[in-house]
Amino acid sequence: MRQTPATEPVRRLHLPQKLRNLELFMLLIACVINASAVILVQLGALGELDSTLVLLGAGLSLLVISLHVVLRFVARDADPFILPIATVLNGIGIAMIYRIDIADQQTGWDSAAVRQTAWSALAIVCAITVLLVIRNHRVLFRYTYISGLVGVVLLFLPLVPGLGREISGARVWIGFGSFGTFQPGEIAKIALAVFFAGYLVRNRDSLSMVGKKFLGARFPRFRDLGPILVVWALSMSVIIFQRDLGTALLYFGLFLVMLYLATGRLSWVIMGMGLFLGGALLASQTLDYVNGRFTNWLDALNPDVYEAHGGSFQLVQGLFGLAKGGLLGTGWGQGRPELTPVPQSDYIIASLGEELGLAGLFAILALYLLFVARGFRIGFAGQDDFGKLLAVGLAFVVALQCFIVIGGVTRVIPLTGLTTPFLAAGGSSLVANWIIAALLLRLSDTVRNQPRLVV
Repeated sequence: MRQTPATEPVRRLHLPQKLRNLELFMLLIACVINASAVILVQLGALGELDSTLVLLGAGLSLLVISLHVVLRFVARDADPFILPIATVLNGIGIAMIYRIDIADQQTGWDSAAVRQTAWSALAIVCAITVLLVIRNHRVLFRYTYISGLVGVVLLFLPLVPGLGREISGARVWIGFGSFGTFQPGEIAKIALAVFFAGYLVRNRDSLSMVGKKFLGARFPRFRDLGPILVVWALSMSVIIFQRDLGTALLYFGLFLVMLYLATGRLSWVIMGMGLFLGGALLASQTLDYVNGRFTNWLDALNPDVYEAHGGSFQLVQGLFGLAKGGLLGTGWGQGRPELTPVPQSDYIIASLGEELGLAGLFAILALYLLFVARGFRIGFAGQDDFGKLLAVGLAFVVALQCFIVIGGVTRVIPLTGLTTPFLAAGGSSLVANWIIAALLLRLSDTVRNQPRLVV
């Protein structure tokens, strides 16, 4: 093999500038869309304009532009689509939360929309910090096991007496007195993605060993089952002790996909799905929390289930809101999303579906699809296995989380308590997802700057 001719850098000399200019153009469009959404909410719900949130949004736009400027200096070859997509999704989420604040008559500085804007600013600052501190993603490979330890500690931190907080039956938050709550599991998913990528690169050979053939598929040897059993036990403990089915599915699904990508063996996926479905079925028969989720899903329109405490009222109200939205929606500020419990977080998709309709939801889903596709493209374009696994893992986290949330709201799968990436109210989720965006930007820049080899 030989390296490509030295003239290739000359031919690619203007490529970084073109990428950043394209990103800036799309970023300006995203900022206009976000400002228009807030203005339409005010006109539709209030009939007048209020400059408070518009000015806050302008400040947030300047911060996003600052992130773009940072990319011009420290990641000139980064993917141009990730930042605009994250920006427009974040802005649409703030507009919808603001719409619900108006319905609940909470439009002051203590409103959820203002808090979401503040968390967005903090999340973007965290993304800038990640880009400035991590100049090459391979540095993370050195901290594989430290990342795993950090992820497990963060995951079980809410179980610490006096620190954990139980909200809506789930114990996944930690409290800081009057400063509010934070969900450390959102950061844990990033740490675990780094750990899974590093561990699988180091141990891929042993995990890929051919075992016995059964029903047309070759399954691994019994002594190689340790990693998947450990992650399965970790996921089941989340269901049992933290009462969070969605988070358990998210972590286990992430591990399975990265394991399949590392080994190329479908038998791992079959075994993993069997383990998780078996564990979830057992939990549904023994744990009231899980049993209630399945009952609400399977028999949502039953009057007894609908009216029961913790029943399917929320699920059915969300479905009615989606039905009311129809194809084109009621319009910003013209629906009644506040009739569904927690419409700004768990059910923000139903709220958006009511006011933007099926067409609006399809546009949002297309943005998620493009975001995930760019993440996969970054991974498969990479030449090192760690970067490939990490990029695909981070993108898959976003994809799986969207499927779990939207599938629960539309009654495709049982409802869980996860948040919709970038859209839903929640500071910890915003910080985690902006860090994921920053890591993908760093990975895409590193991939483009790798020396190209040709045969």
